[in-house]
Amino acid sequence: MSVLEQVGREALSWAEDAGALTLQFWAVLRKLPRILPVVGKRRRWRAAVEQMFAIGASALPMAGIMSLCTGFILALQSASELRRFGALQFVVDLVAVGFTRELGPLITALAVSGRSASAISAEIGTMVVTEEVDALRVMGLDPVEFTLAPKYLGALITLPCLTVLSTLCGIFAGYLFLAFSIDMNLRIYFQAVVEAIVLRDIALTLIKSVVFATIIVQVGCLEGLRVRGGPEAVGRSATTAVVKSTFLVILADLVATAIFYMMGWSTAG
Repeated sequence: MSVLEQVGREALSWAEDAGALTLQFWAVLRKLPRILPVVGKRRRWRAAVEQMFAIGASALPMAGIMSLCTGFILALQSASELRRFGALQFVVDLVAVGFTRELGPLITALAVSGRSASAISAEIGTMVVTEEVDALRVMGLDPVEFTLAPKYLGALITLPCLTVLSTLCGIFAGYLFLAFSIDMNLRIYFQAVVEAIVLRDIALTLIKSVVFATIIVQVGCLEGLRVRGGPEAVGRSATTAVVKSTFLVILADLVATAIFYMMGWSTAG
């Protein structure tokens, strides 16, 4: 097979994935109102609450520790350079803005992708292998409403909350470094943080977290529904879900940052 044929096959594969994800996303959006509390079905809402704990609460320790470590490293590396110019106070701005705009949502999405994308794909893939999905169709139940929609709603609610907590952990790590290095007061530090970030930075972070939640859940569900074969196929689908969701999260972050930059959202003031 020539290089041109390989490129063509990969391009067709990615185009097929994009089309399948779009159709699946639209199908989930149509079923989402049936999952909501009050207006939806009670059992489906309870399933969504369970997914909130599985996707969000369980990932909090990992995301928090990752943000703490990254924040301390960012403060340490930036301080080593800014100290040469007598601008150590700008470490606060760098950590606050960097985590609010970029690192907070990205680290959270990567942590959730590694945990939840594989788990979602393995769960749905097992249901496909054991013919539970076919059994739902036979009983007149929509697999999208029964399996995909609760997971998506749970991720939509928990990932923005998890992103906010992860961002706070990263910013707090910057304080720990400055407290040990120059004995900075906590009140002064967080006053500088509040002055460094603006409301649109928070809005940018929440928009990114919603996009990342969509990517992680939709890719995990799609790879699970594509499982054909035995247990080996389930393992392969879980691995593929993590790889694809991680790549798409980073790509989406790049696209979103470029769009916001061209709109002027990423400029100061």
